[in-house]
Amino acid sequence: MALPTPRLDDRSFQDLVDEAKRYVQQRCPEWTDHNVSDPGVTLIETFASMTDVLLYRLNRVPDRHYVKFLELIGVQLFPPTAANVDVTFWLSAPATEPLRVREHTEVATVRTAEDEPINFTTTRDMVIVPTSVAHVAGQHADDDIVRHHDEALAGGQPFFCFDESPSPGDRFLIGLDTAAPDTAVLLRFACDIEGIGVDPTNPPLAWEAWNGNGWSECDLESDTTGGLNRAGDVVLHLPDDHEVSVVDGNRAGWIRARVTESFDTQPEYSASPRILALEVMSVGGTAPAVHARTVENETLGVSEGVPGQRFVLDHAPVVPGQEVVVEVSSDDGWIDWRSVTDFADSEPDSRHFQLDAHSGEIVFGPMVRLPDGGVRQYGAVPPTGSTIRVERYRTGGGRKANVAAGAIRILRTPIPTVNRVTNRRSAAGGLDGEDLENAKVRGPITLRTRNRAVTVEDYEQLARVAAPEIMRVRAVPAGESSGVRVLVVPAVADDAAGRLRFEQLIPDDASLERIATFLDDRRTIGARVVVEPPRYQGVTVVARVRARRRYAPEPLRDDCMRALYEYLHPTRGGPDGDGWPFGRPVHVGEVYAVLQRLPGTDIIEDARLFAADPVTGERGESVQRLVLDAHSLVFSYEHQVQVVG
Repeated sequence: MALPTPRLDDRSFQDLVDEAKRYVQQRCPEWTDHNVSDPGVTLIETFASMTDVLLYRLNRVPDRHYVKFLELIGVQLFPPTAANVDVTFWLSAPATEPLRVREHTEVATVRTAEDEPINFTTTRDMVIVPTSVAHVAGQHADDDIVRHHDEALAGGQPFFCFDESPSPGDRFLIGLDTAAPDTAVLLRFACDIEGIGVDPTNPPLAWEAWNGNGWSECDLESDTTGGLNRAGDVVLHLPDDHEVSVVDGNRAGWIRARVTESFDTQPEYSASPRILALEVMSVGGTAPAVHARTVENETLGVSEGVPGQRFVLDHAPVVPGQEVVVEVSSDDGWIDWRSVTDFADSEPDSRHFQLDAHSGEIVFGPMVRLPDGGVRQYGAVPPTGSTIRVERYRTGGGRKANVAAGAIRILRTPIPTVNRVTNRRSAAGGLDGEDLENAKVRGPITLRTRNRAVTVEDYEQLARVAAPEIMRVRAVPAGESSGVRVLVVPAVADDAAGRLRFEQLIPDDASLERIATFLDDRRTIGARVVVEPPRYQGVTVVARVRARRRYAPEPLRDDCMRALYEYLHPTRGGPDGDGWPFGRPVHVGEVYAVLQRLPGTDIIEDARLFAADPVTGERGESVQRLVLDAHSLVFSYEHQVQVVG
């Protein structure tokens, strides 16, 4: 791709004419006729035309030389990365037979008066399987004895799902007749009100599913039973690794409800819920989706049989992280050609090509003249007259696709019995493409590193090349002489209030593995590289704010919460708005400043900082200055703001 060339002087012909006329008014006030029929204006336009030609040539140097130098050393703009999100397909009625949601199924956000719909495409097949109850059992926390309740359930007899006086660790096991990965299951209970003491909106209960090696957490969609205290429905999203296993001789796809430890003021069970009846049915399924459109079997053109041929895809940019295969026709059918980052190791018969994901340009191997006068071909040349096509690629990406939870509601690919779609969580990972100014800064770094990782800055630069979808990266010594820790922060999306979930800040395994593999090939001998997320220090702000006259307290409270989450944000917070600096402490004075500059704030009556564990929610003592480890970031955890009128 030819990098866009900046203009040193952006004045146009008309700008020059207008500027000359302004000088005429200042210097020659007696010249009053500025119409195009005036001979003097004709002279002005003549000189403006000549100057415009000079500016055109001026704009081609010296920044143009710099851009061409970047192209010479192989600098390409990073393409935009595509947001990823899990999309749930809800059935109009419980499944009675398997329903397959195909890969490349399209869903979208709602079109509005201001915004076009944002399209997403599923990245793999997903099957919604019908389910039913096969077995039910219970286990107490103090033993592993399985107490079966199959006969009681079949005979309509009530039974206690936990110990009569439940303890943390008690389990209620439900065996499905088959494994149901990625499936949303509805558990319909008929219960007596026996689980006395718990808060129906926050019961100490965790739902989990067996994955073959242990218990994975299930996402709870809804619970109208109040913690198994009354008749109602529990809707669970089973994980994608749900498997069939054997429990006490019974083979089933097991899920369980486990009594958890109660924190703070969360009430505990004083008696076990008593189950009268239970039904299980599949009501939906979840598939991963990406903000991209899939293009298949696109013909690029016909080969001329010469080195260095270039073809451009019809749709750009290309989403990074996918394998793009070029096919070249032959007498034996279509032959696959493989993408490479450069042709340095390509032999004359190597079926290689280069792809510029930002522009969508595909380049075949060049022929290079050698010092002795000979030539060498790097990479094979497609035969003359052969048709060249791309089997499949995805195009799309950008920050705009980091949509909030619930924004995806349109099913663009009709599926029988599916009546609605939604995303339970916000989409994340979408980043805009790199601009020229950043590429100009990156050029000298690329020239210095020469694709080798020696300094920590080299590791940071190469990590961005390996995974453009990451938001922030920081390399630090690992404490040992030859070790390097590469701390990776993914691109994240907030909810409507600006909040993040802690699990959003954990990079996906694919990105971590890609970075680790890329750096492993470029590290110095003996260097040990660890790629991981940074440590996050949770912070909770508790503040009391007095509103100005004629300002409603509730909207001001929302503004205060949004401002705190915005400022104490790991990727776009901090004093400069480009992410909280690594290791920078948090001062309570900053909280006063953030809240005081809101239009509706009269005075900050009190503000306090608390360290918080982002996993358990445990809170420390109030401090004036919250100290972070040298390479840690902040994470906002449940701020509390009271606004008084």
